[in-house]
Amino acid sequence: MNSMAQVIAITNQKGGVGKSTTTEALAEGLAHKGKKTLLIDLDAQGSISLTAGATQTPPTMYEVLTQQCESATAIQQRQGRADMIPASQYLARLDVELVATGKEYRLREQLAPLLPLYDFIVIDTPPALGVLTVNALTAAHRVIMPAQADIYSLQGVGQLSETLEAIRAYTNPGLTLMGILLTRHNARSVLSRDMAEAARATAQQIGTFLYDTVIREAVALKEAQANRQSIFTYAPKSNPAADYMAFTEEFLKRSSTHA
Repeated sequence: MNSMAQVIAITNQKGGVGKSTTTEALAEGLAHKGKKTLLIDLDAQGSISLTAGATQTPPTMYEVLTQQCESATAIQQRQGRADMIPASQYLARLDVELVATGKEYRLREQLAPLLPLYDFIVIDTPPALGVLTVNALTAAHRVIMPAQADIYSLQGVGQLSETLEAIRAYTNPGLTLMGILLTRHNARSVLSRDMAEAARATAQQIGTFLYDTVIREAVALKEAQANRQSIFTYAPKSNPAADYMAFTEEFLKRSSTHA
């Protein structure tokens, strides 16, 4: 086990790009690889908390961020899977409720005692730039951006780059954009291939890279979520299981070379 966990935020200010799916798959993939992993659902929609079968009664991330409990007491341990701290619908209140000086640092402060206990902490963020996303980016060491091969996702890459510059300037100077992952990919589409090349060029322009792995779209992902299982357990021979495991392995390889 590493002496201190790497904190990874998965974010995209555009919805519908497989952000939550990617967050859960990376955390479960890391756990499958024997890494001690904590999955944090910071999205008030609670998609991961639902599909992972977590208990969404207190304590949740809402109680953690409002300092009603310590982060360790909110952890749900799951046999053979990543540990988890679930979301709460009340997270949506925090843009109004968190007004005190230092509100951007709540998550970083609450994760500090957990860093020696894990190899990786993977955070799902809301698809909007509010206090929750700012907390995640302030607490994270690295950011991964899932994106589709379309013009709107490329626009989102530029928006995220501007957001990261502001975070580095004010709350987290060491934050690194550790790559863009193409999701919901159709390799047979000429447009997808052309946009993938455009995404690669955009990544280079903002000083990051496009993962070699791409995630193919398949119904198995939704079926796994409906059955509250990881894709690796529900459909281990499916295309998305193979793709997300390849992504996990590529992530680990790149993490070791950028440590």
